[in-house]
Amino acid sequence: MTANPSRGVDDVESRLERFRSFTIAHPRLVEAKAALMHAIWGAEPNSLILVYGPTGVGKTTLRLKTEQLIAAEILRELHDDRARIPVVSVEAVAPESGSFNWRDHFKRLLQQLDEPLIDHKLRRQPEGSLATPSRRFMPPSRAVSTEYRYAVEQAIRYRRPVAVMIDEAQHLGKIPSGRRLLDQLDVVKSIANQTRTAHVLFGTYDLLAFRNLNGQLSRRSIDVHLARYRAENSEDRQTFINVVRSFEKELPFDDRPDLVGDWEFLYERSLGCVGILKEWLVRAATVASREGGCRLTKPHLEAQALSIAQCEQMHVEAADGELQLQETSQAVARFRGRLGLSTSVIAQADPPQRALPVKFRRPGQRLPTRDVVGQMGANTASV
Repeated sequence: MTANPSRGVDDVESRLERFRSFTIAHPRLVEAKAALMHAIWGAEPNSLILVYGPTGVGKTTLRLKTEQLIAAEILRELHDDRARIPVVSVEAVAPESGSFNWRDHFKRLLQQLDEPLIDHKLRRQPEGSLATPSRRFMPPSRAVSTEYRYAVEQAIRYRRPVAVMIDEAQHLGKIPSGRRLLDQLDVVKSIANQTRTAHVLFGTYDLLAFRNLNGQLSRRSIDVHLARYRAENSEDRQTFINVVRSFEKELPFDDRPDLVGDWEFLYERSLGCVGILKEWLVRAATVASREGGCRLTKPHLEAQALSIAQCEQMHVEAADGELQLQETSQAVARFRGRLGLSTSVIAQADPPQRALPVKFRRPGQRLPTRDVVGQMGANTASV
């Protein structure tokens, strides 16, 4: 009895698809998910929640998991009120002209809200006006952003989502010269006020520039940090190895490679970001399956890895964002001094500076000096 080759191909494809949809509930993701859920349910309904982290750390996965949890928690309400939706999510699309397009953003929000008959709504009239309202509210191509914005506010009021989630929110900072970044955040803040609905902004560390634009935004903003794993931390290092082991077990091949043995290379080209690691393994596994192989090899990984130049750029951005989040004791003491509070407690809490170890040399050991090279060649040339 001969084996059916098509069945084997279908089996590999199905296993590969399962691997694409496979996610790991690793500690960083679990902690950020709990913090985000607490922020959504515990904060004021018009709060701004900023979820930031390095690129490829898993912010989109966090958003999808949070949407599932919210839908599960209000399932009974959704059954009783069919007009309600649990969450509305939209991606802030990067502008082509260098200036964020609010009209396009509002239109995408309306589509995600399943707003019916968008092109047949009545035009909103000024208060006290006796004029007969026209039949069209939003012309499809030349509508001004204020009309789209009013439609969004009305749709959110009637749909009553628990939260509005904006992915890639750092694109909101794409503004032309002469405008202020605060103006962009004021739009989001105003919609949150008008609809009494929390807005969650997912993005890179560029979102850190948003949170302290003024005192009102600082008071109403809640931070959720989804960090990468740091190799210099022993606990983080072991967790990353465990993540690699979990991915290794889920690879769509019977002959599994020893990914744990190459964990340093995997960390090097993923910077400890689980999202980057997952996308990399999916690319490599897809290439291996298309080549008809039954195993993921080291050449497959090397061919699909990010380049050193790409990794260096991502590391610079991640390290800069992590540095901005550090609160030094000097900063705390300076702020307490402005408040008229004592700073002695802060100074005493600082760990003492350890002196650098003195290196002793044994008798006869040379000092670390640079030897002169190339003199023989120079003399020969002069002769």
